Amino acid sequence: MTLIIDGHQDIAYNALTFGRDVRRSALETRQREANTWIPAATGETLLGWPEYQQAQVGLILATIFLTPARYKAGNWETQAYETPDEGRRLAQAQLAWYRDLFERDPDLFRPVTSRSDLETVLRPWQQNPARYPDLTHPVGLMLTLEGIEWMQTPDELAQWYDHGVRLVGMVWAGDERCGGMYYRSGLSREGQRWLAALAELGFILDITHMSEAAALAALERYEGVVVASHSNVRALLSEDPYERHLSPHQIRELIQRDGLIGVLPFNRYLRPEWKNGDPREQVRLEHLIAHIDAICQAAGDAYHVALGSDFDGGFGYPAVPLEINTIADLPKLAEGLAQRGYTSTDIAAIFHANWQRILERALPE
Repeated sequence: MTLIIDGHQDIAYNALTFGRDVRRSALETRQREANTWIPAATGETLLGWPEYQQAQVGLILATIFLTPARYKAGNWETQAYETPDEGRRLAQAQLAWYRDLFERDPDLFRPVTSRSDLETVLRPWQQNPARYPDLTHPVGLMLTLEGIEWMQTPDELAQWYDHGVRLVGMVWAGDERCGGMYYRSGLSREGQRWLAALAELGFILDITHMSEAAALAALERYEGVVVASHSNVRALLSEDPYERHLSPHQIRELIQRDGLIGVLPFNRYLRPEWKNGDPREQVRLEHLIAHIDAICQAAGDAYHVALGSDFDGGFGYPAVPLEINTIADLPKLAEGLAQRGYTSTDIAAIFHANWQRILERALPE
């Protein structure tokens, strides 16, 4: 088994919304949530520290994620904001939750803000893979901001870099500055000013959730490192009305920028016609592998695709491919990739080395 870097998980959001404790196993959390309203709202959890160890998940890009109030999924949404001040308060609460986790449980989770941190966290996994429960390693968390529509001025960005955030997506829904899934504009002159501020501070830019017009403008203008942390291949989907996934043009531009695309195993992002209650046999890991392969074919190599599971990001079990029960099953991808002709070096690149290359390039010393 090879090390895995997962490019997207909403850990603090789930803790503060549903009371989920990621230190527990996913199976224990499911037992605790049985006969509650939570699985109906968001699915059964896929995440837990024991499962990270079993899957060799050594590093996670962990989000600070807020929902604009007009897009709330229900009254249970605690991380939804009406005003910039409310958004700022909620974001700071998620940051505080991560800091408390690091302080209380440094043997379980450690912050990654620099190349030195990255090396310190990854080295034990690469030298001696975890063998849960007998041998375990701390999991690194690198903090990200998924959508900053609540921020009012670019001057606010510096404090978030100081807080340890290293990757930023400008939008989740979209706004006047930058188009997104629900606000289908391009990149305004004001949005360009925000891009310049992000680049000056050294953030990785995440174009996931941007409209295609905004994403292409950002790919042309952004002077720093660019990725799509959790998106699939639009050409393989029967529908994508919100431009949630990447067009061939976007994929080509990301490859030319030496960026990467983190694919995600959510059934509706693999077969849009699938819905909760449909047979799980209808979506399998081979559908995710098709997205990985499409990116590799476009690039001519395996060095621009990675994993960005988005697990527990508004979906959970059973809305994942048949072979997956928890994140512990993510390594099953390796067998399917090998059957497609991918080498062990290719598989290691997809599982972790491509994210590692990006982070080594973008993080400060």
